[in-house]
Amino acid sequence: MESGQGTVTCGSWIRRPENLNLVVLGKSLKKRDSASPSVLEIFSFDPQTNSLSNSPQVTYVFEETEGEPVTIAVHPSGDDFVCSTTKGGCKLFELYGQETNLKVSAKELPPLQDVGPQTCMAFSVDGSKFATGGADGQLRILEWPSLRIILDEPKAHKSARDMDFSLDSEFLASTSTDGSARIWKAEDGSPVATLTRNSDEKIELCRFSKDGTKPFLFCAVQKGDKAVTAVYDISTWNKIGYKRLLRKPAAIMSISLDGKYLALGSKDGDVCVAEVKKMEVSHLSRRLHLGTCITSLEFCPSQRVVLTTSSEWGAVVTKLNVPADWKEWQIYLVLVGLFLVSAVAFYIFFQNSDSFWNFPLGKDHPGRPKFEILDPKYSEDAFGPLDM
Repeated sequence: MESGQGTVTCGSWIRRPENLNLVVLGKSLKKRDSASPSVLEIFSFDPQTNSLSNSPQVTYVFEETEGEPVTIAVHPSGDDFVCSTTKGGCKLFELYGQETNLKVSAKELPPLQDVGPQTCMAFSVDGSKFATGGADGQLRILEWPSLRIILDEPKAHKSARDMDFSLDSEFLASTSTDGSARIWKAEDGSPVATLTRNSDEKIELCRFSKDGTKPFLFCAVQKGDKAVTAVYDISTWNKIGYKRLLRKPAAIMSISLDGKYLALGSKDGDVCVAEVKKMEVSHLSRRLHLGTCITSLEFCPSQRVVLTTSSEWGAVVTKLNVPADWKEWQIYLVLVGLFLVSAVAFYIFFQNSDSFWNFPLGKDHPGRPKFEILDPKYSEDAFGPLDM
């Protein structure tokens, strides 16, 4: 990918049909003594080389009055995404055309026009809800795509920091810059709980588990001078434990689409990836964005690859050093192999069994033929030789 001009402010994967993936990046082209419009650029991803295309497939130029891109949220379908800007509120972008001739159209979102910068945004897993959290602390949940307002809470937080929907799209978790975290019912926007914390704890980031087993909520917590990852049971919203993974203040958190891995990005450019089942670090990239806060961190939808962005180093694609996943064809091959082995074993068993029913019978089995030993005085001819 060509770095070109400008500073990368945000980025995200776009999942397309047939396991094709794109990357959308928001860039600020502002120069020191001049005002220049910001842009959105969409790149293709090559899974063989784990790299982005040299030049963008699509470029969209913002109006100068809209400011710079702040954050991007992509719909699970991969057909559209929402981008928040510093001055122009939120705008919807729809993708159409073939991957070789991709086009994008921009549309206004009436409920989210001129709402100010939204520091965090998220679509529900089923794609039916869309939530935004503003720098002013206002939290909104909208039905998608009707844009019916479910929740519009002006004083939800001091200033929204992070948010995430649960796997079943039932709950929304949101965090604040003051260290608090709240849980909301996504269906009607009613408050469910405020996560408990000690006086020296600040809950900064949150992600729900996505592996389909017992559901948890993971939170990046600053506990005094220690950075920990706390785990909450969502049936009670009580904290059940914590683990030191990144071991330094986290700037961003992400979880893989299948829920197997949890990633944390630091404020000085490190990235660690932990296996959720064991809660142990399985990949660590030190100084990936040397000395710079990581602004975006997201798992590729179909590869063990992460996308990270920062203002200093732009966009970086990193292949994870984790065990390879089983491919679908490999699973089928193993099943066919097991079937063939079973068939051969049954054939050998069949050929070496008793001839009557072709199954081995136990010594005392009632169906086994019984043989009697005749008295030697008896001959085959009971009447003896005939006198002709």
